[in-house]
Amino acid sequence: MKTRKVDVIDDFHGPAGTVKVADPYRWLEDGEADEVRAWTDAQNARTRALIAEIPGRDELRARIEALLEIGFTSPPAVRAFGAGRRYFHQRRVGREIHPILYVRDGVDGEDRALLDPATLSADGATAVDWWYPSRDGALVAWGSSEGGTEESTLRIRDVATGADLDDRIAYTQHASVAWLPGGRAFYYTRHATPGTVPPGDEKYIARVYRHTLGDDPAHDVLVFGEGRDKLDMPSIDIAPGGRWLVARVHRGWERSEVYVRDLAVGDDAPWIAVVEGIDALFEPIALDDRMLVLTNDGAPRYKLVEVDYARPERAAWREILAERDDVLGDVAIARGSIVAAFLHEAATRLERFDTNGTSLGEIALPSIGSATVHAEPGQDEVFVGYTSYTTPYEVHRLDTTSPSPRLELWEKVGVGFAPPDVSVRVMHATSKDGTRVPMFVIERAGASTSAPRPAVLYGYGGFNLSMTPAFSARTLLFVERGGVWINAVLRGGGELGEGWHRGGMLEKKQNVFDDVVACAEELVTRGITSASRLAIMGGSNGGLLVAAAITQRPDLFRVGMSFVPLTDMLRYHRFRIGSLWIPEYGSADEPAQFPFLYAYSPYHRVVDGTRYPSVMLTTAEGDSRVDPMHARKMAARLQEAQAIAGCDSERPIVLRVESKAGHGAGKPTTQLIDEATEELAFLLRELEML
Repeated sequence: MKTRKVDVIDDFHGPAGTVKVADPYRWLEDGEADEVRAWTDAQNARTRALIAEIPGRDELRARIEALLEIGFTSPPAVRAFGAGRRYFHQRRVGREIHPILYVRDGVDGEDRALLDPATLSADGATAVDWWYPSRDGALVAWGSSEGGTEESTLRIRDVATGADLDDRIAYTQHASVAWLPGGRAFYYTRHATPGTVPPGDEKYIARVYRHTLGDDPAHDVLVFGEGRDKLDMPSIDIAPGGRWLVARVHRGWERSEVYVRDLAVGDDAPWIAVVEGIDALFEPIALDDRMLVLTNDGAPRYKLVEVDYARPERAAWREILAERDDVLGDVAIARGSIVAAFLHEAATRLERFDTNGTSLGEIALPSIGSATVHAEPGQDEVFVGYTSYTTPYEVHRLDTTSPSPRLELWEKVGVGFAPPDVSVRVMHATSKDGTRVPMFVIERAGASTSAPRPAVLYGYGGFNLSMTPAFSARTLLFVERGGVWINAVLRGGGELGEGWHRGGMLEKKQNVFDDVVACAEELVTRGITSASRLAIMGGSNGGLLVAAAITQRPDLFRVGMSFVPLTDMLRYHRFRIGSLWIPEYGSADEPAQFPFLYAYSPYHRVVDGTRYPSVMLTTAEGDSRVDPMHARKMAARLQEAQAIAGCDSERPIVLRVESKAGHGAGKPTTQLIDEATEELAFLLRELEML
């Protein structure tokens, strides 16, 4: 499909002098322009027409629907309520289009629906973005947004009546909420009101306010953040007794700061810096008598330390859990014990400790999988969320008063689901610089290995996120049909600690692409697959991974599936919330950083006449994180190059743009089914599996 080009040349100033960079599809950046809308409609029509020709779509859709109907469940937030406890948790099963927030009185009580997003709009486009129960379990602060934008409005729901109070607070996207005891007031984060700051800055500037129920939010008192950098990302916590207010500020994905305020002194009490100006991550847990902090300061695989509120200086900190070979990913603080979740080559293991850090033994998980731990400080139960490649989401309860506590099933989805006979193993590849890169290989047990099989290589590699085993309809469907699914554990993620993360950011970002190429080459060398049967898939930063991999090694992949990607790394920071990612990627406005961004920026690395893999790029108009311009420009540039190579019909480049959707969060199940059907139909056809 031919797209109009413009003569746009930018001057960038690198260490060696001025570099002129062409941007022939600059006009596709303006998503509000009539010409861009018409172009997008034409691209969508072309994509739909191609997919309509693929046989077996109805069968494919039915299987996807069946797998997605298995659903999801989350560990509960537990609150003391009267003489008992209330348990708040989400669950989605069957044909429900969104997870429903349930509440139950007592650990074995009956669930009742408290908040069903399906009732909030006729088309299912309204999502519940987040929720925070009050300390007494009587109220829930929750945020909703439309069309996947994640631009939340805060509301308060009465648990007894199911009705919302009159309070409404706008601009609370990605909010953090900390309720005061008594449930009449809370602290929360809010973005700047448009018009009060320079245009675009309202996407960044977030501050902490105090709200009392019934008050006009316009009069809420600003309590933290005034004068701070607009890119700072604050969150708020409060000790259970309500005395100590704790603010954590993320500055990128490799550095954070911590401040405390003694509310016993009053709302005018000074903020005390516990951690400031240190190049490390600090995650505080506010307790009444002390604060625990999970940190990688001097411990790339993390440690847990204790901080005395009266002596918060680092010299007085006490180490509770020292750094180990495995990465300490999460802790739950219960009465008399600590349950820690460690990552061992990206899979979770659990271990229990006393409050001084003495091990009380490991806690067995059902199999190789992922687990999260949750507890309300001072209580005697820990909840463990668990999933694996073959296990749908389930929640287990751990009674810490037992002398030999073990996991007891509390909730699960997929009752009656019989997983296929699947084998999961860990393989390794050696990257360009000699780094050993793990990958999970998921395939049918006993499958013939006499010939290369179709395979999907999935990865992310960024922002300290850990890609750990999880139940996936895409994965299971692909494996059921005889394919091999590979989840690569790439640098840039947090699976192997902060050194692993920093080894794939800024000027070292190319390591991530070298890692995924090494994984692909290892799969081919071992005969698991071949370049003619290998697809690469990823979303967001993983979409960038796909775009970079196919432009650097087009010979190594047959298909590229790039979802909500970044592709123009010279201009990404000018759109949506892109400036937040400068600490991770760098900025082309900086002469020293321009060269490494330009070296891999996928949009700029497309070469006319090259035979690229078949590619599907997806995006959504409501994406408030990654601007759709990335997918639009990349599709136009690849289509141009593929046409010059004469293989645009044999290896199509297609673009799929959704209108009422965002970056991915909050999509109704009906939309997920449509999306997965079209994506997998394209993938399976290109790999000759349909």
